[in-house]
Amino acid sequence: MSQFETITLDVDDGIATITLNRPDRMNAFTLQMMDELIAAFDQTDADDNVRAVIVTGAGKAFCAGADLSGGADTFDYEEQKGNAPDPLANGVNRDGGGMVSLRIFRSLKPVIGAINGAAVGVGATMSLAMDIRLASEKARYGFVFARRGIVPEAASSWFISRAVGLSTALNWCMSGRLINADELERRGLVESVHAPEDLYPAAVAIAREIADNTAPVSVAMTRQMLWRMAGASHPMEAHQLDSRAVQARGASADAKEGVASFLEKRPAEYPNKVSTDMPAFFDWQGEPEFR
Repeated sequence: MSQFETITLDVDDGIATITLNRPDRMNAFTLQMMDELIAAFDQTDADDNVRAVIVTGAGKAFCAGADLSGGADTFDYEEQKGNAPDPLANGVNRDGGGMVSLRIFRSLKPVIGAINGAAVGVGATMSLAMDIRLASEKARYGFVFARRGIVPEAASSWFISRAVGLSTALNWCMSGRLINADELERRGLVESVHAPEDLYPAAVAIAREIADNTAPVSVAMTRQMLWRMAGASHPMEAHQLDSRAVQARGASADAKEGVASFLEKRPAEYPNKVSTDMPAFFDWQGEPEFR
């Protein structure tokens, strides 16, 4: 069971479900929720029994954005020095939503967003770092920052155009309008749209396909390879990385089991673990220094 206050974390048969759990506030984002989400992803990465992570919201919303109960100074860290995200870097407070997005980006387990309702502000932007997004018919996205006098955050200026292209990203972010589920699917931000009661089972079905059929170390490496190479300047960078990764994995017990199980027409039982068997050169759990 979960030990958190603003989220829950449950693991069932290899699938972890993180639920944003402030339904009375439409799961509005707070610094406590930031800390707890980061801690939850630390736990799912460290648990070899977890093969995939689903993120969803309790109640009718996914996340309605930042909790605005602080009033007009909600986004003014100069006025809220005691409540600003840490650490400070050259006098600049790190954006809390960005710290969550970067933690999701570093995940060693696949992350599936089951967007069950309104995803506004940081609720929309934090989901961009997830690998696969499914939406309820009732889901609505809103990149509403310009309508609140601020700008997109949570590293979304890096993520969003990779998901939907620059023109659509500019349209959505400059207008700040609400985007319904049909448009989200048409523009490719979500993979599919489901009746509310079918959303979570659809996310579980994708998670099960991964958990039941793939090598955990290969999935962890593949996830990071694709995300990291999305920003590479030349395909040679991918070729250099691919070559090292294929060599390391090709000599692994997983590769031998993968081939043997295929030839013997039986389910594979991959022995390697993310916690102990990631190649030494493949240490991407860190990130560049914030300057």
